[in-house]
Amino acid sequence: MWVIFGQSGQLAQSLAARPDMVGATFLGRAQLDLTNPEQAALRLRELGPSVVINAAAWTAVDQAEKDFDQARVLNAHAPAALAQVCRQLDIPFVHVSTDYVFSGEHGPAWKEDDPIAPVNAYGQSKAEGEAAIMSVGGRIAILRTSWVFSPFGNNFVKTMARLGKERDEVRVVADQVGRPTYAPDLAEACIKMATLLQTRPELAGMYHYANAGHVSWADVAQATFDALARRGVKAAQMVPITTADYPTPAKRPAWSTLDTSKIEALGVETPDWRGRIGACV
Repeated sequence: MWVIFGQSGQLAQSLAARPDMVGATFLGRAQLDLTNPEQAALRLRELGPSVVINAAAWTAVDQAEKDFDQARVLNAHAPAALAQVCRQLDIPFVHVSTDYVFSGEHGPAWKEDDPIAPVNAYGQSKAEGEAAIMSVGGRIAILRTSWVFSPFGNNFVKTMARLGKERDEVRVVADQVGRPTYAPDLAEACIKMATLLQTRPELAGMYHYANAGHVSWADVAQATFDALARRGVKAAQMVPITTADYPTPAKRPAWSTLDTSKIEALGVETPDWRGRIGACV
């Protein structure tokens, strides 16, 4: 039995929409509360899973600046407890992390073994989760990803699609660069890694996954407006701005492009993000 945490999130919903995931168990807070890691671990052991995918996380980046302790529980303590159970059961554990563990200094795409230096509380909580899981060991795969969007839940592309139809002009940050990730493609990558780890435990470790093409938030907004226009919907004009023009409680990394060559070498595809925009629009 496959168990997936984070029932209401984009990744879990993308997994649940797949025909090959019929029969998997999807757990949200109502079924298993990850804010109590010890109890969650006990419950997971009782379920007796064959694979665990942790798609649950504290993702409110700005709020983490105020509620770091809560973010740390969900992003570090709970994943470590789940990883420990999976190690004891000798089963694959796939956990999703973030590009925000990196400093964001401009340079080439970040590789898995590059030094991390989070610039905000959210990134710090995720970095602590990575370290805790890696220290547990076993059949683990941590997939760092970035800029996730999908037809499910709330995300940047859906917000831009709504604003594009409501406004004449939308101002979007153009000096933060990364790689957008379509959640159904990320779901495919998670399943691929979990399946590989069942027979090849030596593949355990850190991986990066994102769709092909590194762009700015402004580029993603423009692509969304273009998709609306192709459907005959008059969209707003996109006005590029700087990060300084749009201050937020949490600092964002300016350059968080991930190098995905390691996971691609295992046969995991990273399609261009532009071809996925239409599904959200």
